[in-house]
Amino acid sequence: MLFRPSPDDLRVIGLYTGKVVYLLGAAMLVPFVVAVAAGEANDAFAFLIGASLAIIVGAASQLLRTRTTLDAARGLAVVGGAWIVAPVFAAVPLLLSGHYTSYLDAYFEGMSGFATVGLTLVNDLDHLSRSMNLWRHLLHVLGGQGIILVVLTIFASAGAAIGTLYTGEGHKERILPNVVHTARFVARVVVAYGLIGTSVLWLLLWRSGLEAATALYHAALLFMTAFHTAGFAPQSASAAFYRSQPVEVALMVLMVAGAFSFALHYQLWLGRRRELTRNLETRTLALSIVVIFSILATGLARAGTHTGFADLFRVGFFQTISAHTTTGLTTVPERLLVTDWGALAPAMLVTAMALGGMAGSTAGGIKAIRIGVLLKGLRRDLRKVLLPENAVVVESFHSTTRRILRDDLVRGAATILLLYLMLYLGGGILGLFYGYELTLSLFESTAAAATGGLSVGIVRPALEWPLKVVYIAQMLVGRLEFLAVFALGGYLLSMFRART
Repeated sequence: MLFRPSPDDLRVIGLYTGKVVYLLGAAMLVPFVVAVAAGEANDAFAFLIGASLAIIVGAASQLLRTRTTLDAARGLAVVGGAWIVAPVFAAVPLLLSGHYTSYLDAYFEGMSGFATVGLTLVNDLDHLSRSMNLWRHLLHVLGGQGIILVVLTIFASAGAAIGTLYTGEGHKERILPNVVHTARFVARVVVAYGLIGTSVLWLLLWRSGLEAATALYHAALLFMTAFHTAGFAPQSASAAFYRSQPVEVALMVLMVAGAFSFALHYQLWLGRRRELTRNLETRTLALSIVVIFSILATGLARAGTHTGFADLFRVGFFQTISAHTTTGLTTVPERLLVTDWGALAPAMLVTAMALGGMAGSTAGGIKAIRIGVLLKGLRRDLRKVLLPENAVVVESFHSTTRRILRDDLVRGAATILLLYLMLYLGGGILGLFYGYELTLSLFESTAAAATGGLSVGIVRPALEWPLKVVYIAQMLVGRLEFLAVFALGGYLLSMFRART
């Protein structure tokens, strides 16, 4: 029996969604200042319009104040709603820049940035203004760190409400008992990596030939993309533009760091280095990377694309790390993945994107913890078959603490795995309907749903609009891991059924 949402339910959802929109408008003032300083008058005006709209709507939502508090269902609905509404306003300056064919393309870009995907429909990226390029990358920061968590840390009065949204965005556990303290710790981690990562990239880019100011600008944008496991890049050639192996190494370190959960970062922050080797997720992730890279390298060697070991390792390992962390940076032109990489190597990139990084990180995909739990469950079932019937089989795993493997954990992991596979396959089948090859359709569908960001060229401004809409939906569902979207859908369905 479906319940009928009360006006107070809708008021509290609108109130907190408005807080997200308000913060988004405030964030637009950063590229607005950059545009003014750089003399980019048209883009400054675009950001002023976008910021004004978002701030006005966000401020108006405060008229919905109510004594009703957030519970789990309402919190999840806010998460789903915020991730749909935020790109509506994020797309305004993008559209006004003149680099997008339609508002749908600009919304696609906003969702791709906010969901840390990196698929793009921009026209002539190499001539996009600095302020507009900065805005694209700031969307990665806002979405990757969880704008919901940031908003409620600043505005909300109840810690429980913050916790509801923090859990709703897909983060399964708190790092610290108090969510506000957790947010502060996450901010410290991001700032620390940001200062170190940007500084290292700046020096490397400066030494590679870029002017100091240009090198700093590119370094900041590359950090935003790499650490937040997103995929936008300042240039259309992505990481290949820099032609620097040290830069690629620095980016890989940042991508792996971004794919680590913040719970793991907290353990490392406390000096517990053994967590790297004991944690089920890090073990699963490391094993998966080794296996996938080995098969990918074999495929590249068989295709004859890269014969020298050094070249094969450099190209193959970077693409493997980028795909597995669901970042989307690349050192290979997308057309070469189709024409020169054969069949096996691209299939491994699809597999890597589908699996993804760690839960509680900015990475997407199925997540290493679920793969590890399923493998542990398989091992437990095999032991039950091989051991005597009266034997008691107990399987455990380590994830910050020692945990017993329960049947509900295995069922939950299997359910999410199945949902993701259906999501990947659904987009691939629609691509077939529009005449694209199955392998290419599955690649692009997985890149969208797993927030992988790599592309084989299907995603482009001339892409059929139904596919654009489906990829937007895949980015949303894949980023939020189904639950928040289901909660919002439940509210909408309840409202519709109540009226009919």
